[in-house]
Amino acid sequence: QVQLVESGGGLVQTGGSLRLSCSVSGVAFSHYTMAWFRQPPGKERVLVATAVWNGGNPYYTDSVKGRFTASTDSDASSVYLQMTRLKAEDTAVYYCSAGSGGGLGYVSHYWGQGTQVTVSS
Repeated sequence: QVQLVESGGGLVQTGGSLRLSCSVSGVAFSHYTMAWFRQPPGKERVLVATAVWNGGNPYYTDSVKGRFTASTDSDASSVYLQMTRLKAEDTAVYYCSAGSGGGLGYVSHYWGQGTQVTVSS
């Protein structure tokens, strides 16, 4: 059974930092490209970043470049999203995904349940 379980969301002030974690089980994680998506209130879910197990080039959407860092830990079967200098517009439910492809060509095969990130001004 495939499971992606996110954690680490919460309430943070503008300019603060959070680290999201995604624990992966039930899949040969090294066969997938991992990604983080987010869905702001009333909007569509969009791709934020990808992370590749073998250390390949990640993708970041323009609005988070230089502030967010996606990484993987194969020993821990986990994926992380380090978020710094958070802004109100980063408020969203963040989802972990296992899929294929890169950048805007990424296709999700599995989803986590999501974790809420709220940035207050």
